[in-house]
Amino acid sequence: MTDTHERLIAILARGHKLAPERLGLEAPLQGLGIDSLATIELLWDIEDQFQIKLTADPTGLVTVGDLVTQIDAALRPQPHAAVQAGATAAVGLVPP
Repeated sequence: MTDTHERLIAILARGHKLAPERLGLEAPLQGLGIDSLATIELLWDIEDQFQIKLTADPTGLVTVGDLVTQIDAALRPQPHAAVQAGATAAVGLVPP
């Protein structure tokens, strides 16, 4: 179990009153009682707790593992952003 998975389990257990043992990576969100509205609320909780911005279309999030994958992707440093920031600094521009 990864740190991301453990943190997600804590969010789901607290916010949705789910037993942690039900929250394996293959657990389907709908099978846990998380409908489309609850998924949106869950994504907000995840963004708040992990201090990230998720860009995934929520319809593609079917399992707990899908959420873990999206969170991990959002936590990875984005090389494009670093290159862009360096290029901005090199020409003496300050981003808005």
